[in-house]
Parts: sequence; structure tokens; C-alpha cells
Amino acid sequence: MDLLSANSVRVACVRDLPKEKRPRERLLCEGPEKLSDRELLSILLNTGIKGKSVHILAEELLNKLDGNNGIPSCKELTEIAGLGESKAATIAAVLELGRRRWGVREISLRSPEDVYNLIKHYADRRQERFLCISLNGAHEVLAVRVVTVGLVNKTIIHPREVFSDPLQDRASAICVAHNHPSGKLKPSGEDNEITRQLRDSADILGINFLDHIIFSAEGYYSYSQAALQKN
Repeated sequence: MDLLSANSVRVACVRDLPKEKRPRERLLCEGPEKLSDRELLSILLNTGIKGKSVHILAEELLNKLDGNNGIPSCKELTEIAGLGESKAATIAAVLELGRRRWGVREISLRSPEDVYNLIKHYADRRQERFLCISLNGAHEVLAVRVVTVGLVNKTIIHPREVFSDPLQDRASAICVAHNHPSGKLKPSGEDNEITRQLRDSADILGINFLDHIIFSAEGYYSYSQAALQKN
């Protein structure tokens, strides 16, 4: 069974959940911060189309947003089957309002926990997302971007992809992170190698490489924290 089919099976059963466990009801009872990105989008979309539930539509929209460094245009959004101009306009308006009012700029990152709290909503993705956070000299966030979307259990990353946007941001520092869909937080050999490559590249470019965070819904592993504990 491929990934999309597996997701379809999972989300097709959401309508059968008890009312109190459905996204809208959970939001009213527990607050929006308790919901996943997928659940929040399903509330915004409200309905799906024939043959595609709102939950599958939300999954496809989430993948589109993860693969775009900015807010997709309405034309790009309507490329998703089942997302008409009206819904696309609603999504674009909500995203733009959120960017204007509550964007990530000026959030200061002082610890690995701060980084984790900023990006942990990506933890439920079924494929790895490799993220790069651009920061200024005061370690205030300039931007958070998805650099690559990987396979089910690994991602492929190159330093030029990581540093391209931070250089344009005139960032003084970066922090990178990626989720482990398996939930296991122990770094792999590939994780160690890309961390070394990125740290070496940052030294050449004169950018402070602060940390590499591996995370899941249960917690995180911090390379900088682990190094301090060894010393």
C-alpha cells in the first residue's frame, strides 16, 4: 500500500469518531493549539468533494504548504483537485492574515526547547521535513522554511539548499531540524554526517551554526545539547 492510500484509509474513518474527538469539537473544548496542522486545515476547508473527504483534502493541502517557502497563490491552491476558487481564497486570506499579525519574526530562540516549540507542529508528518531557521544576530527568527521533503524514513539534503535562503536573509545564524517519522530520536550516521557538513559550510560562510534538532511528537534530540553534556 502506498503512502497516499495508507493516509486515505486512516482519514476515511475520522467521520466515525465520537463527536467530541472530531477536529471542530476538539478545538472548541481544548483550544486550537491542541490540534495538528491537518486538523486545523480540515476545519478551514469544512467539506471535501465526492470521492475525497475533507481530511484527505487537508492532507493534500498540507503537503502543498510544506513544499512552498511562501504563501501559495490561489492559482497554485486550485491545482489541488477539490479546492475551488472560494476555498483557495479563504485559505490564502487566512495564511496572509496570520503572516501579517503573528508571523515568526522577532521570536527569540534561546535554547533547544525554544526551537522545538517553534517547529514541533511538523512532528506528525509521515515523511521527513528538513527545516532551516534563519536568525539575526540577536537570535531572533527571520524565517522558518521547509528545505526538502524526504522519503518515508530519510531525506536527502545538500548544504547549498540549506544556505541559499539564509544568505538572502542576511542571517547571522541558522538552526536546522528534521522530524523522524519513526518516533526514534537517536541520530543516524547520515544525520551525523550532514551535521558535520553543515557546520563546516557555516564556518566558511561566516554564519553561526547553532544546532541540529531531531524531533518527534514525543520530544527532541539536540546536537548542541549533547555536545555540552559530553564536555
